[in-house]
Amino acid sequence: MVAKIESGKNIRGILHYNEEKVAAGEAILILASGFAGDIEEMNFNQKLTRFRHLTDLNTGVKTNALHISLNFDVSDKPDNQKLQQIAAEYMERIGSGDQPFLVYRHLDSAHPHIHIATTNIQKDAQRIDIHGIGYRLSEPARKEIEQNYELLPAEGRELKQGQPLSAAVYARKPTKQQISNIVTGVMRQYYYTSFEQYKTILRQYNILADRGAEDSRMFVRKGLQYSILNMDGLPVGVPLKASRIYCRPIMKNLEQNFETNRKKREPHKAELKELLDYIFGTTPNLSLTRFQREMDKYQVDVVYRTSAKGMLYGVTFIDHENKTVFNGSELGKIYSAKALRERFGPVTEQSFTQSQKASQIPNGRLENSEMASTRFLQPSQHSVFLESLLAQTNDQSGIKVPKRRKKRKRGRITEQQQQLTL
Repeated sequence: MVAKIESGKNIRGILHYNEEKVAAGEAILILASGFAGDIEEMNFNQKLTRFRHLTDLNTGVKTNALHISLNFDVSDKPDNQKLQQIAAEYMERIGSGDQPFLVYRHLDSAHPHIHIATTNIQKDAQRIDIHGIGYRLSEPARKEIEQNYELLPAEGRELKQGQPLSAAVYARKPTKQQISNIVTGVMRQYYYTSFEQYKTILRQYNILADRGAEDSRMFVRKGLQYSILNMDGLPVGVPLKASRIYCRPIMKNLEQNFETNRKKREPHKAELKELLDYIFGTTPNLSLTRFQREMDKYQVDVVYRTSAKGMLYGVTFIDHENKTVFNGSELGKIYSAKALRERFGPVTEQSFTQSQKASQIPNGRLENSEMASTRFLQPSQHSVFLESLLAQTNDQSGIKVPKRRKKRKRGRITEQQQQLTL
């Protein structure tokens, strides 16, 4: 079991997020503790009022809301009754058993998981100390619950995942729901180090992150809004402000991720370079089309930046398995756009169109603008997962090259093959 705790300043946002999931058929309310009356008959405002009755007792406390998710391995298969018991015991062990809380079972991922909404303001107006609650209370509680309910331990492994993060399609589902799900997954799970990289990832899922023109008021004030893109790569529908999305994907929060992500992606750099070396060294008559097809087999998208005349001047690699993003120049000169241009020769609009057809990737598109044209490849639907629940750390010095999943056995690089390419 993996427990994730997020503190907030607005219980309304937490409640609204979960209630929207219920309305969309992606979650169900399985437990309401500390609520008088029939919870099934209560509307949103009645539930919110119960929490605000406490938060209004101590308005001096700004961080007064908790959003907790308990995530289980797919092999655990807990039913609703068991999840109710686990949630109640967990809340008791972290010192919030007497607080009102709502437990939602989310149905939008392959692995079982629940979300708990509560407040840390008690009925005597005192604040429950949540500083260090993760290591002080949550971790011991998690370990005890894993033993008591015979759950698969979380330590030393990643939970099995199975729910893909699919591209947005306008009018298929509510716009806010689609944008929120995709932006949350990308913001929290991918290791981007600039706004352009973050923006590039989102475009793979038909989402536009827009700051406005550089001389606009929105850009100067670091505003940000999101839109769904149609098949022509143009925004459709009403844009959604970043501040209206629960995970708060505003520029301030994104910028805080840049330097942190730079360190987190470093252990995966060598693996991507090894993959490129392997494809360059073992694929005869490698063309632009063939290169894109080979990279897609390894769940890596190649995003080119070209001038209006079709001259290649930039390339970005998005590794959807390791959730990393690298510009070619960050990997080394031999992986830069200049090196690829010399390898593949002139890159034209026609070559992009032909490679798009050959790659057979759904919703791939060629976008044209006055200054540049960029081809964005759509990631394979089986390749990207909504949540990576355990953040992996690497305490060893130097770069540790992780292994690709076993399903790639056919394309794995052996020591003998690597020696042949050197």
